[in-house]
Amino acid sequence: MACVYIPVQNSEEEVRVALDQLPRDASDILDILKAEQAPLDLWLIISREYFKQGKVEQFRQILEEGSSPEIDEYYADVRYERIAILNALGAYYSYLGKIETRQREKEEHFILATQYYNKASRIDMHEPSTWVGKGQLLLAKGEVEQAFAAFKIVLEGDRDNVPALLGQACVEFNRGRYSDSLELYKRALQVYPNCPGAVRLGIGLCRYKLGQFQKARQAFQRVLELDSENVEALVALAIMDLQANNASGIQKGMDKMRRAFEIYPYCAMALNYLANHFFFTGQHFLVEQLTETALAVTNHGPTKSHSFYNLARSYHSKGDFEKAGYYYMASIKEINKPVEFVFPYYGLGQVKLKSGDFRSALSNFEKVLEVYPDNCETLKVLGHIYVQLGQVEKAQEFMRKASKIDPRDAQAFIDLGELLISSDTGAALDAFKMARNLLEKGGQPVPVEVLNNIGVLHFEREELELALESFNKALGDGVWLPLTGNKPKSYVIEASASILDYKDMQVFHRLEEDGFSLELPWNKVTVVFNLARLHEQLHNTGIANILYRLILFKYPDYIDAYLRLAAIAKARNNLQLSIELVNEALKVNNKCPNALSMLGDLELKNDDWVKAKETLRSASDATDGKDSYATLSLGNWNYFAAVRNEKRNPKLEATHLEKAKELYTKVLVQHTDNLYAANGAGVVLAEKGQFDVSKDIFTQVQEGASGSVFVQMPDVWINLAHIFFAQGNFALAVKMYQNCLRKFYYNTDSQILLYLARTHYEAEQWQECKKTLLRGIHLAPSNYTLRFDAGVAMQKFSTATLQKGKRTAVEVRSTVTELENAVRIFSQLSAASNLHLHGFDEKKINTHVEYCKHLLEAAKVHREAAEREEQQNKQKQEAARQLALAEEARRKAEEQRKYLLERRKQEDEQKRLQQAEAHFKRVQEQWKSSNPSKRRERSEIDDDEGGHSEKRRRKGGKRRKKDRSKSHYERDDDEPDMMDDREEMEDEDANRRNYRESTTQDNGNEENPQDLLAAAGLEDSDLEDEAAVPSSAAERRRRAWSESDDDDKPSQRRPESSPARENSAEQQESDGEIRGDNRKQNGGDALDEED
Repeated sequence: MACVYIPVQNSEEEVRVALDQLPRDASDILDILKAEQAPLDLWLIISREYFKQGKVEQFRQILEEGSSPEIDEYYADVRYERIAILNALGAYYSYLGKIETRQREKEEHFILATQYYNKASRIDMHEPSTWVGKGQLLLAKGEVEQAFAAFKIVLEGDRDNVPALLGQACVEFNRGRYSDSLELYKRALQVYPNCPGAVRLGIGLCRYKLGQFQKARQAFQRVLELDSENVEALVALAIMDLQANNASGIQKGMDKMRRAFEIYPYCAMALNYLANHFFFTGQHFLVEQLTETALAVTNHGPTKSHSFYNLARSYHSKGDFEKAGYYYMASIKEINKPVEFVFPYYGLGQVKLKSGDFRSALSNFEKVLEVYPDNCETLKVLGHIYVQLGQVEKAQEFMRKASKIDPRDAQAFIDLGELLISSDTGAALDAFKMARNLLEKGGQPVPVEVLNNIGVLHFEREELELALESFNKALGDGVWLPLTGNKPKSYVIEASASILDYKDMQVFHRLEEDGFSLELPWNKVTVVFNLARLHEQLHNTGIANILYRLILFKYPDYIDAYLRLAAIAKARNNLQLSIELVNEALKVNNKCPNALSMLGDLELKNDDWVKAKETLRSASDATDGKDSYATLSLGNWNYFAAVRNEKRNPKLEATHLEKAKELYTKVLVQHTDNLYAANGAGVVLAEKGQFDVSKDIFTQVQEGASGSVFVQMPDVWINLAHIFFAQGNFALAVKMYQNCLRKFYYNTDSQILLYLARTHYEAEQWQECKKTLLRGIHLAPSNYTLRFDAGVAMQKFSTATLQKGKRTAVEVRSTVTELENAVRIFSQLSAASNLHLHGFDEKKINTHVEYCKHLLEAAKVHREAAEREEQQNKQKQEAARQLALAEEARRKAEEQRKYLLERRKQEDEQKRLQQAEAHFKRVQEQWKSSNPSKRRERSEIDDDEGGHSEKRRRKGGKRRKKDRSKSHYERDDDEPDMMDDREEMEDEDANRRNYRESTTQDNGNEENPQDLLAAAGLEDSDLEDEAAVPSSAAERRRRAWSESDDDDKPSQRRPESSPARENSAEQQESDGEIRGDNRKQNGGDALDEED
């Protein structure tokens, strides 16, 4: 039995205190301690014993008294014990703050702990135990980095401080640095090998987090070797066995959990795992008992969260959603972040989804998705929630992501296909096909619903054969096979007979007699109906009727079958039978809005306005005004009542239009995307003259209809064209009518052609108007309105042409033709016997006939005048054309003459330059090859030759003189013939003289051969004294060569000296005369020089 002895002051006696018999009231022991001024270490021992006994209040009372100012003053010299008391109080309040769940009280405990640690630091700021306590406090507060700094301060002073090492290891574990934490735990164990077995729990947890499960198991087993009743080690090993996910592992894990529960029945973690086990075994009573016990024995937030979660899902599985939601919420409150424990968020989302609180459900599932972004179940649930919230695009996004994450999840593709049906039929069809293929590959049966959806999508895409294949595959074998002609013995009957005898069920009795089973499962009724609808589209009306009747035979209350039979009768223009069938549907449900709306429409077609209004009103009242179709039909009734062809009452018309607008607006308030209601509202506004507003509405409706494959609204195109027409924008109106005609009616609707013709008429495009009306007449030959309008267009075109100030004969002839056609058309209409049935007045048509005949007579007069004027204009134009051609020919001849003259000048100049260059080269070569003496001899020879040349020139001159005299006599004989060319010859002679002068000047400027030789470096010094003689000799030699060339080649010299001349004999003689004169003059000059 442990005890302590308190020494009596001023005596050798001691007071013995048994530690296991400490008084309940700590005041007694405090009185002794203070009276005897006992050492502070005794205060610590007694307070610690109180704490071990669970007497926390006495423990706190003694320590707080031991840290009072009086004690501090009395024991001022005692430092360590005072610090120990303060650190014990700090650790106590740190623990209280850690386990406290209420934030306010938690903060108060942490503040007190901080005050005690700070007070201890003021006594000795370097005390390691104080820094260890501060680190634990900071770790409890979640300030991991500051706790790391506190432990680091201790380890810098003493690297083997075990509490600091353990604290540092805990910090690293919370940081997620499990390797560093493991090293610190190992180091602490090396420093103090005899530490408690619980220290090895840290090693085991680090190994577990690092994925070293075998070593972690060894660490936990080592803990059990040191302490066989260590509950934490048993629970850890049990969890590892349960995670094996096999029967033996689960059995071993539950045995360890049961053992831990037997050792310590208040281990909250063991209680939670046991509750989890009993939940899956369906023992909800044990689940509730265990979780309630766990909640009573623990204040640890995550552990309590698991306990609340087990309790919540127990109630959830029993269908008590209110209690389940309450405990899910309690579980969430015990954790700080979803990442710590996300399952209660999923459960709470399910509960909120069940109660219809989609916003709260969305919030909870999004938190789950933050932790597990690739969880397919969460993605699919979010997709469904967004559908309910009307955010279809987001829903599709989540479904697509789910299908990409798990491409083998057939349900994800089914959900995705259901989402895409209304927006993207192609993608929806692909999703359903993928789901079908996955199910078939997995050997699972394909649901009838999936095959039915595939068939419907093929039907909507007009892939009727594929739709038929899908429907037949969904139905399989059954009574529908002989009814559709897929058996050797077929029971298909004629279409019209089946409609008339829709109550006759004898055919089905015959089927039973033939051994066919008439069983029609409820999940295949819709498929049979869709199959009948498909055959109806394929114009197999007999098969469709027999299938509808089969549905009515097995399910007489199937209203849609009656309505489809009524639609078939309506298509055959059998309104009475159609009304009878709708009334049969109303016998099943007299408030069926679809049947009432259809009946109202039939009555309206039957021109029974009063009944139609009452029926449509009943259809609207049947759904409290929520059925859009019934409300729209009632709005249409009011609009048609306002614009009927009878004599209008302005006041009544305004009332009906306002009522129609009100009904259309009501539909738009309920369904903002209802295109038909928006179109109706636009029509009403257009009738009131608000064209800009109605145009904006029609444009939006057109855009909305263009983006959907299920909606075909040609009406909005026509209405938009009407608006453009009313605003005078005829070009856009024409374009809109043409686009509508091509897009929806394949250019075969005579009514739209009539609208188009009217637009051309108002735009004064008479010919386009006539062409459009002729197209309409071709499509509807019996439409007298089109014929009358064509005649009016021709008449208007003719009038406009005749009223023009200037008109051509072609236009007048066309006018005559159009008037003749107009007279013929009006005459045909006048001769018709049923004009009044088409709304025509015979007198008015006769007036048109007379007017056109009158115009025709006037047009003929204008035609004759126009033709005369046209003939005169043609003659004037021909004369002007001939003058222009003559002027053009003269101009081209002048240009050709100038061009030839210039060209010959260039050729002569080029030839002269070539001859000069050749002469220069010849002289240069001669001078190079000769010596001075030879040059002198050559000069003498040249002088002699010059004399002979002079004689030859004189003789030649005489000959040319004779020739010239002869030419003169010939010209005298031909004088009358040359008078016309004299002026031109004088111009040519002048040009020849100018050219001869320029040639002479060039020859005079020609360089001296001696100078050229000097420039070439071949200058001869011996010739300096005889410079004058060679110069004159060279001049004479040049003249001699020139004369010899004239004598030898007269035909070549003439073109060279006189370019661009005519080759006539007279001109050659004239040239010879001129050259003879020139040569004579040059010869005279040479003689004078020689003399």
